[in-house]
Amino acid sequence: MSKYLLLKHYRGGPERTDYGSIPMEDWTPEEISAHIAFMDHVADTLRERGEFVEGQALSPEGTFVRYDGEGKPPVTDGPFAETKDLIAGWMVIDVDSVERAHEAAAFLSSAPGKGGEPIQEWIEVRPFLEAPPSVTE
Repeated sequence: MSKYLLLKHYRGGPERTDYGSIPMEDWTPEEISAHIAFMDHVADTLRERGEFVEGQALSPEGTFVRYDGEGKPPVTDGPFAETKDLIAGWMVIDVDSVERAHEAAAFLSSAPGKGGEPIQEWIEVRPFLEAPPSVTE
C-alpha cells in the first residue's frame, strides 16, 4: 500500500473544464449541498474499501509566509494567495497502486457542480515520499 495526497484546487489545472470554471459562489445552495454530499460519499466509499486515511475542505482565505532573516518579521504575500494557487481541500488515501490512486481521483473529479453536472475538475495526485532521496557519487 502507498499513500497519495489528492488535492482539490479551487480553479485551474492543465486546462479548464466548462463546469469546473463556474465559481461555487454562482451555485445554488442545493448545488453546493449536493457537491459536499458527494465528497462525503467518496470518502465513505474509500473508507469501506480501507483506502481512506483522512481529508479536509479548506477555506479560500490564506496567506503565503516566508522567513526573511534573523530578527526580521515574516514576509507575507497577501492577504490572499492567488486563486490559481489555492487548495480547496485534500484527501489522503492508502492504495495498492498509482493506477488505483488515479481511479480514486477520477471518482472525486466527477462531483456534481452547477446544474448537477459532473464538474470534471483536475485533481492533483501526489505520492507520499516514502524515503528521503539518497545522494550517490
